[in-house]
Amino acid sequence: MNTPTLSTLETFAREAGEIIRHGFNRRPGFGNHLQIDYKGEIDLVTEIDKRSETYILGEIQRLFPNDAIVAEESGAIPGHNGSVWHIDPLDGTINFAHGLPIFAVSIAYQHEGVIKLGVVYDPIQDECFSAEHGEGAWLNGEPIRTSATLRLEESLIATGFPYDIRTNPQNNLEYYSRFTLHSQSVRRLGAAAIDLCYVAAGRLDGFWELRISSWDVAAGGLIAREAGALVTTMHNEPDFLNGHDSILAANPTLHAQMLALIKNGQ
Repeated sequence: MNTPTLSTLETFAREAGEIIRHGFNRRPGFGNHLQIDYKGEIDLVTEIDKRSETYILGEIQRLFPNDAIVAEESGAIPGHNGSVWHIDPLDGTINFAHGLPIFAVSIAYQHEGVIKLGVVYDPIQDECFSAEHGEGAWLNGEPIRTSATLRLEESLIATGFPYDIRTNPQNNLEYYSRFTLHSQSVRRLGAAAIDLCYVAAGRLDGFWELRISSWDVAAGGLIAREAGALVTTMHNEPDFLNGHDSILAANPTLHAQMLALIKNGQ
């Protein structure tokens, strides 16, 4: 069976990143020279999302035609060999559309239920985060590890919010309030893949989010886990791709404190 390598994913991510970087550099203001469609009231998709995804899907289907693909814009494409790719061609679309340079390409390869390879590429910072199951995590080829912060009160953590925050009561605002009061500070960067990679690199101490999709977290979750984070659902289930559509990532000591705050409110 033809299988990808980490280098394969890095090539895909960097080439897609070049598409994104070119699109970002040619837009001087919100919406200028950029086609933007709305999937929901605050859920955007741009022509650059579509171009990036078209490139990645084309390469996967050319080189690995029997593999399944789950992609943000194209949905599920069936496969025949137990291999699944999880693709977010532009994580952080709202940031991108507004000219805020916090976004990334996220690509993960899963086989027989195990995430084997993951790459998240930030084309503006030229930062390529990568991981291979059981082999560690890297930033531009250099090993990375999670932070050693042991107290929630001293931690800098991040989260995100669902697109239907205005209408769905499961909108994360209660947890946001709890963590804001019990941590040093909470950030909302707008790109889950980057949040998880920043946990892996020790820039953030932890991350949680509700109602999140596999393409958002498959690559970043592997990278964080391989860097030493405990990565689970918010119910402490290890399978964060097929659990309850949530994720919690931090070093093991901090993870336990975050989990207790989620469960008990204190």
